Amino acid sequence: MSYSLTGKLVVAISSRALFDFEEENRLFETSDDSAYMKLQLDRLAMPAQTGVAFPLVQKLLAFNQGDEQRVEVVILSRNDPVSGLRVFRSAEHHQLRLERGVFTRGRPPYHYLRSLQANLFLSANEDDVRATIDAGFPAARVYPESSKTAESHPNEIRIAFDGDAVLFSDEAEQVFQSSGLEAFVDHESKKVAIPLPPGPFKPLLEALHRLQSQSGTQAAHGMRIRTALVTARSAPAHERAIRTLMNWGIDVDEAMFLGGLSKSEFLREFEPDFFFDDQTGHCNSAASVAPTGHVVSGVANRPKSSS
Repeated sequence: MSYSLTGKLVVAISSRALFDFEEENRLFETSDDSAYMKLQLDRLAMPAQTGVAFPLVQKLLAFNQGDEQRVEVVILSRNDPVSGLRVFRSAEHHQLRLERGVFTRGRPPYHYLRSLQANLFLSANEDDVRATIDAGFPAARVYPESSKTAESHPNEIRIAFDGDAVLFSDEAEQVFQSSGLEAFVDHESKKVAIPLPPGPFKPLLEALHRLQSQSGTQAAHGMRIRTALVTARSAPAHERAIRTLMNWGIDVDEAMFLGGLSKSEFLREFEPDFFFDDQTGHCNSAASVAPTGHVVSGVANRPKSSS
């Protein structure tokens, strides 16, 4: 009987998001891939240090106990298969149980996300992230230099999401960008009873909600999931966001309507395992306090037209 990924929370992750391959990547970017392959092969017996997404993956896999395998993590990488040997050996060294991987040797890997039924793709390659979102899958460009906070709450996975262009579509953000704050507030007040269209990360929030529901109040080893909405919205524009989540039948544990206040200070207190935002300015400041992923989506990330 073949193995099935149906019903699982599936996270696809690049080797640079999971392990610290920044030195090796600098060589890759300044020479051909043969030098990179040789370096990885020379270091085959040298386990890589953990990367920014490692604590999140470690916690997610803690939901798997015995016959209850609710989470699948798959390496999805532009690496060549030989370099992939070091990835798996590094995972084994760090006692991370990974069994599946796809290595494309430079070819964009997002084509395999449909076969993997992936709920999330984490990568350090912006082009791959943009292509993945365009293909309809949640994806974020990780900041490899991000601060790690997972050790502060070892039995709880904490995920923080921005609202517009992340959990929700960029419908309202387009109004703000084109016409300003007053028009944005007026737009959201008039449409307060109409749910916002879903954004690229709604499927991940749904998958996390499903995993928590399947696991009950106490999952394996006491693992729990805690989610937060961290948005620049403020009253009265907050109401449409809350009503949208209610319409979806999804609860978030915390909601922060900051009205222009710096998100980083609030993230410092929440201590997320990952924070997802579409604005590079927010990501740059958040990366100093928490693992951060840039969601390359919406009006803020449209390629600038040449004049």
